[in-house]
Amino acid sequence: MGDHPYTLLSCSVSIDGYLDSAAVKRLPLSNDADFDRVDAVRASCDAIFVGAATVRNDNPRLLVRSASRRRQRTGNGMTSSPMKVTATGSGQLDVDSNFFATGEVEKLVYSPTEVFAATRRRLGAVATVVDGGSPVDMASVCADLFDRGVRRLMVEGGGATLTQFLTADLTDELQLVVAPIFVGDSNAARFVGDGCYPWSLGRRARLAEVRQIGDVVLLRYALSDRFCAD
Repeated sequence: MGDHPYTLLSCSVSIDGYLDSAAVKRLPLSNDADFDRVDAVRASCDAIFVGAATVRNDNPRLLVRSASRRRQRTGNGMTSSPMKVTATGSGQLDVDSNFFATGEVEKLVYSPTEVFAATRRRLGAVATVVDGGSPVDMASVCADLFDRGVRRLMVEGGGATLTQFLTADLTDELQLVVAPIFVGDSNAARFVGDGCYPWSLGRRARLAEVRQIGDVVLLRYALSDRFCAD
């Protein structure tokens, strides 16, 4: 994967493996100390990728929160926050969402070929819209991001996006935070969906770090030989 960015997946789950709750709009799985850790990881990256469902449902800003980290980035000749990236199957994203409306950073939207023209008409004023193939191919997306100068990519979800990156074997590192709660609702979104994953009985993922952060635990898995412990 030398022509792909170093790619790390970051998410928080309940003990029973859920990303959220069908009954609660925004399930608080993490804590302030871990939010600050995630902010530091964001600040170390060139781009942040989320799926279109996350843009719609969570309306994230995807910006570096810490003023000192923003200053450090700009002092190094970077934008104050990483580039924002998403992929959409329909192109139906709200131009006023936080993804587009916040942050003086570039926004990229990968769209399937069949709706590329319509997506560019809808979103072209607020983002760079890229033809991502039919359907959007994550390996091609990663190669295109690399060509655009992205060397370190953070993927924050949701479940369908995490599944795509993992099953395509495009991930170097998984940062999984486990919260001390159970969701217990099969209608809620799980961490990943069905698929053929490279890590199995014959190829076990390597656990590189375990760290308690208040009442949650961070599990860092090395998923490729490019894993960087720093």
